[in-house]
Amino acid sequence: MSAHVEIREVSKSFGGVQAVSGVSLDVNEGEITSVIGPNGAGKTTVLNMISGFYHPDQGRILLDGADITDLSPSHVAARGVARTFQNIALFKGMTVLDNLMLGRHVRMKAGVFSSFVYWGLAQKEEVQNRRRIEDLIDFLKIQDLRRRPTGSLAYGLQKRVELGRALALDPKVLLLDEPMGGMNQEEKEDMARFILDVNEEWGTTIILIEHDMGVVMDISDRVAVLDMGQKIAEGTPDEVKANPRVIKAYLGETKPRQESARG
Repeated sequence: MSAHVEIREVSKSFGGVQAVSGVSLDVNEGEITSVIGPNGAGKTTVLNMISGFYHPDQGRILLDGADITDLSPSHVAARGVARTFQNIALFKGMTVLDNLMLGRHVRMKAGVFSSFVYWGLAQKEEVQNRRRIEDLIDFLKIQDLRRRPTGSLAYGLQKRVELGRALALDPKVLLLDEPMGGMNQEEKEDMARFILDVNEEWGTTIILIEHDMGVVMDISDRVAVLDMGQKIAEGTPDEVKANPRVIKAYLGETKPRQESARG
């Protein structure tokens, strides 16, 4: 099995605060890898570096062997990396369907000029994109919501639509930043099922940040643990659960931490 995403000794600081320090991680193709740790451990910062929102001060990030360290978020997305956010980043006034169609924009090959010249090409592409979106709507079981303004939906359904918008990219790598944050137990179970289905049906590689340890241990192939910006453990869920350093990091979560620019 080949490493799909390779993170090599990445470090990132903000205003003198070391958010991530010398973290390395291999994410294998077709696996679900979870990144866990107490608040302020640097988890979101790592996701932001993979997706191009931040660039590491040191270290490299490779996707299928190609260096993506310094690419912009749009170029990283064009290479097949999609993500969701801790705070829902949907256009609340737009319909579910329009939000999902926006997620296809990276896949659109017909530019504005060629759309005028080759009207048929653009129309054909639009039909194909719409078909893919309808498949996602069926997959996520939101058929009756497609015309609803996204902001009018319950929180758990908004998170589902955000997952759909990321999936609209047909990503090779899906980055999920606390996809179950703020959900009730039933919503969490639904989301966990969707994540597993994405992984199993489409072979999508998934990197997941999640605080619900029950979910993490149930659905992950591998787990990496960060604490104070450093990786302190990595392995199967069972190995990580039994690791004394992990137990200590979580039991010690009440000690004060610097929160600025760290996730």
